[in-house]
Amino acid sequence: MDNASFWNGGGQEPQPSRRQFAHRVSEKTALQEPPPAEQQGGMPWSGRVGRFAGIDVYIHATFLILIGWLLMVFLGMGSTPVQTFLGIVFVMALFVCVVLHEFGHALMARRYGVKTRDITLLPIGGVARLERIPSEPWQELLVALAGPAVNVVIAGVLLAVLWLAGLPLRGLDAPLLGTGRNPLADLMYVNLALVVFNMLPAFPMDGGRVLRALLAMWISRVRATRIASLLGQGMAILFALLGLMGQPFLLFIALFVYLGAVQEYHTIRWEAAVEGLTARDAMLTSFRTLLTADPLSRAVTLLLQGAQHDFPVLDDNFRVVGFLLRQDLIAHLGKDGGSGLTVARAMRPVSREASAPPDEPLVQSFERMQSQQLPILPVFDAAGKLLGLLTMENVAEVVMVKNALERAQAERGLLQAGAERIGVASSQRRKRDDHLEDMETSRQQPAER
Repeated sequence: MDNASFWNGGGQEPQPSRRQFAHRVSEKTALQEPPPAEQQGGMPWSGRVGRFAGIDVYIHATFLILIGWLLMVFLGMGSTPVQTFLGIVFVMALFVCVVLHEFGHALMARRYGVKTRDITLLPIGGVARLERIPSEPWQELLVALAGPAVNVVIAGVLLAVLWLAGLPLRGLDAPLLGTGRNPLADLMYVNLALVVFNMLPAFPMDGGRVLRALLAMWISRVRATRIASLLGQGMAILFALLGLMGQPFLLFIALFVYLGAVQEYHTIRWEAAVEGLTARDAMLTSFRTLLTADPLSRAVTLLLQGAQHDFPVLDDNFRVVGFLLRQDLIAHLGKDGGSGLTVARAMRPVSREASAPPDEPLVQSFERMQSQQLPILPVFDAAGKLLGLLTMENVAEVVMVKNALERAQAERGLLQAGAERIGVASSQRRKRDDHLEDMETSRQQPAER
């Protein structure tokens, strides 16, 4: 906390000095629990269509491009309005299967305590955003297999319906799927095709995650991810080549797979770098605070005086009730009242979900910052006392320092190992020389006698 600066509001009652204020806060700060701030879910440019099993489902705006493209294809091939309608319905049914596929991943992950932020439908498929990947390889294996297993079950149900109804299993008999005489058979075969495609070892697709989980049972998670990521990038290049040869849709899949493989590898490397660190190890303990009644001009002064961008906000009872973020400060300066507005007008409320205990693993704290979309996270002890702040910059600096120390330690270890090898070689050389000298002496003794 800041113990140096003083402030008195012009024309107001004298306020306690920052030194006195910090001392009182250190003894009385308690966490208030106002309603959590609204969280934006889903990817950018996506709209929420429903919530099932406690998980929000979104459709990305580019999905509309797919519908428009399908209409152009149907009409370009001379399809009748009925055939066009049936084709669109078939595509919608297919994407329902994709959503169920993603729920397979999400519900299996929930069994192991991993929450799913949301599920988003894209033109190339669906994405279930898990808060984290299960730490145990066998758990990740089951989560990865759960999605394709759902498609297998759907195909089995459709097969049973076709058999009970006495319908032929022959499908795919029309230029466009879903417009032929047996759309149920078409849907069954497409689900089986989804299983085969998803099980390709192209990380981060399901098959790539299965491969990573199997490798992680024998080697380190980072190395397993590196191998699976390189294989995924190779498969992406193959998809791109096939796309250039007449399958343009594969170009989008190639881009998705390549970027996903690279990002996943960097994420795992970061998790390995912060392994063993807690929120206490990375939190910022020297920072300034604001009162709810402070004008925004006070926040501007603090912002320009130092490197701190975001500020804890306390009420008259010295309880943390919110945070004033830099982007919110800048946004409110342009409104009526400008710098004369109070901090309470621009702050964001704080909740227990948007805070961390000091002994929480740093990985989990960072995941909370991402899920809550906060650039700053307060660290409270069990009594509700504010101990410090977690910021993206401070976490990055802790990781850099830790990596530098580990590199230096590794270099010292190599030097020590090299010195030990040199010492052992010198000792062995001395022993050999002594042995040769003894042998020479023993040969000369009989001649002297």
